[in-house]
Amino acid sequence: MWLWPFWAREDQLAPQGSWVSWLLLGGRGAGKTRAGAEWVRAAVTGKTPLARGARGRIALIGETISSARDVMVEGESGILTVSPPWARPKFEVSKRRLIWPNGAQAQLFSAEDPDGLRGPQFDGAWADELTKWRHGRETWDMLQFGLRLGADPRQVITTTPRPVRLLRDLLGDPNTVVSRATSYVNAANLAPQFFERITAQYEGTRLGRQELLAELLEDNPDALWSRAQIDRHRVSVAADMSRIVVAVDPPAASTVNSDACGILVAGLGVDGHGYVLADYSVQGVSPQVWASRAVAAYHDFQADRLVAEVNQGGDMVEAVIRQIDRNVPVRPVRASRGKAARAEPVSALYEQGRVHHAGALPALEDEMAEFTRGFNRSVAGWSPDRVDALVWALTDLMLTGEAGEPRVLRL
Repeated sequence: MWLWPFWAREDQLAPQGSWVSWLLLGGRGAGKTRAGAEWVRAAVTGKTPLARGARGRIALIGETISSARDVMVEGESGILTVSPPWARPKFEVSKRRLIWPNGAQAQLFSAEDPDGLRGPQFDGAWADELTKWRHGRETWDMLQFGLRLGADPRQVITTTPRPVRLLRDLLGDPNTVVSRATSYVNAANLAPQFFERITAQYEGTRLGRQELLAELLEDNPDALWSRAQIDRHRVSVAADMSRIVVAVDPPAASTVNSDACGILVAGLGVDGHGYVLADYSVQGVSPQVWASRAVAAYHDFQADRLVAEVNQGGDMVEAVIRQIDRNVPVRPVRASRGKAARAEPVSALYEQGRVHHAGALPALEDEMAEFTRGFNRSVAGWSPDRVDALVWALTDLMLTGEAGEPRVLRL
């Protein structure tokens, strides 16, 4: 049962030959995590439990430290799970470190903290969900500087494809080899109810092609925003802020499968430009949970107020926020026009180069790149909750009401 090559599909096994980066592009549930964990196990394992393997210092980089721990190390397909009892590493949680019986080590890192990779050096690395990294380019660059031990340092990247510049650059690198796997090839190992539900909902859609078939899709030509446009004006560090707001687009229900609660933090810089600072959105939680999340964002960024859409919940929205913190200023807003009509003035601000994303916001940017002028939720099969929150935030900061007239600010 511990002989991975016996059970693995060909796309889950490291390619032969000379390469620096093995890029495994897979759909949801395609077995990417298992492949990454097994590569690490094979890399540090020798012929006996105490014998040295090909690599002794591994970097494990996740979207966050929590995801690195919960998915890459302790998950159902993580390193601890796939390791046999006689060669299972000890997980030192406080040090964020795995130590194998033969002395090999793996250190956990977060893409939220690129500077954490300054200093350490490695002969191997496993990067998970690269296209979701908030500080993707900075984290990747720091990893490359640290991958300098041994005669043949290598790295494995497991991710669902998204059209981000970093992934395109990696695909064009001659030192990269690519494997691909759809969600369908691993259906036998997924819960039947999950697989049937997810394929019924997304099969045949653009999102399904990306998340199920692992296709790298370019921009939707009908979308109000393009990824190239967002990338062109992205910044690593935002300007000094004159105002900051937290916009909340509450869901109509609070079940596991309900819409997300869009929670976006945005600011108006002293330079007159808008900056999208953070995405605190959550899904499938109670009103108390999303309200706590919004209030936390307000305090984290020392915002001036919350802007909350009240079409779905009326006075309840403001009331539940007040239960968490009665001192938080809340501005209720009500939509009287369609989503696309409200979004177009904000889209124009992006076209003028007046809005910048501070770092990467993958989930928000995925929605933006698929949000069209004729957006129809029943046809699209998803709700643009993050886009709604973005529109409310930037409208409050840079526009007046829903008409889109310029707003005079006294700074």
